[in-house]
Amino acid sequence: MGLPYWLLMKTNSLFPRTVHPLNLQNDGEKTYARWQFEKGYDTIRLYMERFSKEEMFLDKDVLDMGCGAGGKSMYYVSIGARHVTGVDIVEHYRAESSALAEELGYRDQFTFVLASAYDLPFADASFDTVIMNDFMEHVDRPLDALKEAIRLVRPGGRIYVNFPPYYHPTGAHLSDAINIPWVQLFYSESVMIRAYKELIRGVPDEKERLDLRFYTDDKGVERIGYINRMTLKRFKNILRTLSIEPFYYKEVPLRPYLKPLAKLPILRELFVKMAVCVISR
Repeated sequence: MGLPYWLLMKTNSLFPRTVHPLNLQNDGEKTYARWQFEKGYDTIRLYMERFSKEEMFLDKDVLDMGCGAGGKSMYYVSIGARHVTGVDIVEHYRAESSALAEELGYRDQFTFVLASAYDLPFADASFDTVIMNDFMEHVDRPLDALKEAIRLVRPGGRIYVNFPPYYHPTGAHLSDAINIPWVQLFYSESVMIRAYKELIRGVPDEKERLDLRFYTDDKGVERIGYINRMTLKRFKNILRTLSIEPFYYKEVPLRPYLKPLAKLPILRELFVKMAVCVISR
C-alpha cells in the first residue's frame, strides 16, 4: 500500500468533509450550476472595496472565461449585465448552463461557447468586461489566456482576475475528496492521485471527475492536469512579461489575523487566500 498513501488516507478521515459543489450535486441538494448562481456574489465580493457591481456589469457585454456550468454568468445577468458570454472547454457544461438559463429566464442574455481560452471566436474589442474568476490557476498557458483577454476587452473596459495561489490550503483542487489542508505540501502527486481515486470510487460522477483532473503525459506518468500550480510570483512574472501595470492589485489573507504572515516573502504563498487584480484597457 505504501506508508505515505496509508498516512494520507488515515489523516484525511480526521478532518471534516469540505463543503464542495460536486458533493452537493451528488447528494441531491443542488446542481453545480445552481450552486454557482447562489455563490455568484462571492466571485466579485473581493472587488467591492474598490468597484461597484454597477461599474463592473451594468449594461455591459461580459465575457466569463472559465464559466463552468454557467451559474456565475447568470448571476452577472441578474445584477444588470446586458449579455454574458460564458466560455469553457467542458462539453457537458453547455447543457447544464442552458438548463439554468431557461429556468431563470435568461436564455436571451446568456450564450455558452465551447472553446479554448487561447483562441476565442470573437472579434477584437468585443466586451466591456472580462472576468477571470478562479481561472488563471487552471489553464495550461495562462500568459496566452491573459493576452487573449486583453485582445477582447474594449477601450475603457476592464479585466477582473482573481485566483487562489497553489500553496493555499486547498490549492491542490482535490478538496471534493481530500480534506487535508495544504495536502500538496506533504504528499507527492502520485500519492494524492491514488488517494483521490480511492476516495471517489463509486460516486455517480466518478468518470467525469477523473477525466477533468488527471491525464497521462508522454512518458506514461499520470499527472494532475486540472491545475497549473499558479503562484503569486508566477502571476506577477506574467504581468511583467506582458508589460501590464495593474489598475488594482490586492493579496487577501486567509484570515485578518494572518495578515502579517501573508506579507512575509517566504510565507505569503501559504497564507494568501486570493490574489485580486484589475487590468484597465
